[in-house]
Amino acid sequence: MAPGVRAAVGEFRPDVLVADQQAVAGGLVAERLGLVWATSATTTAGFTSLSGLPEVDAWIAGRIGELRRRIGDPRSTADPRLSDRLVLAFSTEALAGPVPPGGGQVRFVGPSLTARPATGDFPWHRLDPRTPTVLITLGTANAEVAPRFLAACAQAVRGRPDRAQAVIVDPTGTVPEFADRVLVRPHVPQLAVLERCDAVICHGGHNTVCEALWHGLPLVVAPIRDDQPAVAAQVTDAGAGVRVRFNRATADVLGTALDTVLHEPGCREAAGRVRASFRAAGGAAAAAAHLEALAAGAK
Repeated sequence: MAPGVRAAVGEFRPDVLVADQQAVAGGLVAERLGLVWATSATTTAGFTSLSGLPEVDAWIAGRIGELRRRIGDPRSTADPRLSDRLVLAFSTEALAGPVPPGGGQVRFVGPSLTARPATGDFPWHRLDPRTPTVLITLGTANAEVAPRFLAACAQAVRGRPDRAQAVIVDPTGTVPEFADRVLVRPHVPQLAVLERCDAVICHGGHNTVCEALWHGLPLVVAPIRDDQPAVAAQVTDAGAGVRVRFNRATADVLGTALDTVLHEPGCREAAGRVRASFRAAGGAAAAAAHLEALAAGAK
């Protein structure tokens, strides 16, 4: 990646380089070339060290050190995942919690959501407007572990006649539909579906969580890997949902969690507070304004 970044910098000669939080080559190339740079943080889970896992922290530091010697400035000690000038966090403190000490460069701008093309083939008529609707999804990268969990979710919904109906996203095609109670699709127009939902069951992926909370929907989160446990902790710490263990989530466990987020007001009220903070944060326009200010100071 580093050669491509260097070539792009040479061609465009930017005032500011914006690097994805996971693309450390951006920050390392910027420091070697003396460029002002900013981080676009795809998840707020990485704002602190992996607390309680010092071996992992040491391993990450070692790998970054090796990369820095090859493509960065060997004299630097900064974290190339998080710019010391500007970090654009697509969340808010209402969900992510306060910025840790030394994080004065973090700017919470909330989710950056835009309209998406309509698919035109979603069977909206299958949803009963009188029954609470739950979106159940494990995102785009968990298909291999999805069937058992999604089947348990379907069973939990079936056990609540007239109290819940579900839209299940199942790219594997292994979960059967059940009359009008459980609608299974390989993909859905997620933002449009969320507008008609009352709750979400998901894996704790940052995008899905933020899109649900943008609509003020409480969540049942079952994290699987990567940053998902940290994002799930943010949801529960904010009071906006219930966490279950993915590998041990039975229909009974999921049903109890679903009853909580659908029928107890605390989770919905907390989700509403996060929703309000998201919509006040400014999104893409706020992010652009922060970048313009950084660029103006770099000239």
